[in-house]
Amino acid sequence: MTDAIDAIETPTPRRKPKPEKTSIGGRELKPSTLMMGHGYDPVLSEGSLKAPIFLTSTFAFESAAAGKRHFEGITGKRAGGAEGLVYSRFNGPNQEILEDRLSVWDGAEDALTFSSGMTAICILMMAYVSQGDVIVHSGPLYAASEGFVSKFLSKFGVTYVDFPAGATREELDDVLKRAKKQAGENGGKVAMIYLESPANPTNALVDIEAVKEARDANLNGPNEQRCPIAIDNTFLGPLWQRPLDHGADIVCYSLTKYVGGHSDLVAGSIAGAKTWMDPVRALRNTMGGIVDPNTAWMLLRSLETVELRMQRAGENAAKVCDFLKSHPKVEGLGYLGLIDDPRQQDIYDRHCKGAGSTFSVFIKGGEAESFRFLDNLTIAKLAVSLGGTETLASHPAAMTHLSVPQERKDALGITDNLVRISVGIEDADDLIADFAQALEHV
Repeated sequence: MTDAIDAIETPTPRRKPKPEKTSIGGRELKPSTLMMGHGYDPVLSEGSLKAPIFLTSTFAFESAAAGKRHFEGITGKRAGGAEGLVYSRFNGPNQEILEDRLSVWDGAEDALTFSSGMTAICILMMAYVSQGDVIVHSGPLYAASEGFVSKFLSKFGVTYVDFPAGATREELDDVLKRAKKQAGENGGKVAMIYLESPANPTNALVDIEAVKEARDANLNGPNEQRCPIAIDNTFLGPLWQRPLDHGADIVCYSLTKYVGGHSDLVAGSIAGAKTWMDPVRALRNTMGGIVDPNTAWMLLRSLETVELRMQRAGENAAKVCDFLKSHPKVEGLGYLGLIDDPRQQDIYDRHCKGAGSTFSVFIKGGEAESFRFLDNLTIAKLAVSLGGTETLASHPAAMTHLSVPQERKDALGITDNLVRISVGIEDADDLIADFAQALEHV
């Protein structure tokens, strides 16, 4: 009888994957190696070499006591979160393996996945703001991110203060002092510093280290609530920039882009220390928005080749930009491999491991000339998004950033002659030939 009672009172732990090997003979394994199996044990899935797609809405508990303990974690009555699989709005095998692997790339303790990049960003912000709070953000941001702050959160008494991407430490100090004063007048706090670097679509870089120094000097007093620094790293991550190494607390991605990399899925993620992830996880559990199992499985596939794809795309972009920089119908380039501003070059040298494959090309003329260029591309596809295997071209002022007020676009350099290019993995010389013939029509 005693044994039976003990069996009821003591939850049976969920079988965990075998202990992970992240080093061999003192050598730390690279992320590209870990993508082939990290977080997954074939023994738990009938020996399947690759993780199956787990299409289920709910998971059977080992015992009633185990179910209680899981829900104590899910609801916050016990620290540590769920210790097993509960319900597919909260977690699932494909999602958990994906989150483990995403953490590897950014050197993060924890990661969360979402149904889109904007779902990730919106739930992240909502988890940290309250009425009267202020969000400080760099500019430009992706139009939907900026619009969520200015048009949606403003309905609930959340305001913002923004600063240009290339702001210096002195300028950042001034911005944070103004934000702190504004928050005090509203009865709130500076809830978050939100960055996008490189910025969409200008490729302007933010000095993450200077932002952290300014935050620590102005906002993290002994009686102040900690203010996280979050950054959208979609343009360079996960290969060409690791913001957590330079002072950011939370890194955000549209996984649709380079991580997914095949223009066949939509998803998003955030990563950082568990203490930053827990409030977001709690809100995601309530609202939903977790990535679905099939998309998570496709992302696991994509992570196995993300380094190869990004390297090839980066090499192609360098060759294409070398051609475009001296073309008589090109006014300029917003490419990180050809920076002409000393301040931006300094940030690049400290923060970035590569120039990426997404850039802006400024066509001589305006919207009409840019449209002629776009309409005559053959290999490159006229479509929004970026980071896929194919080359994409779009016109931000008329497309992704159309909703941004004209005066704001003017201030941020989102001009009518700016065309955004995301170079893919085609043959570089073929792409150059395509751009050359399209420019003939301008």
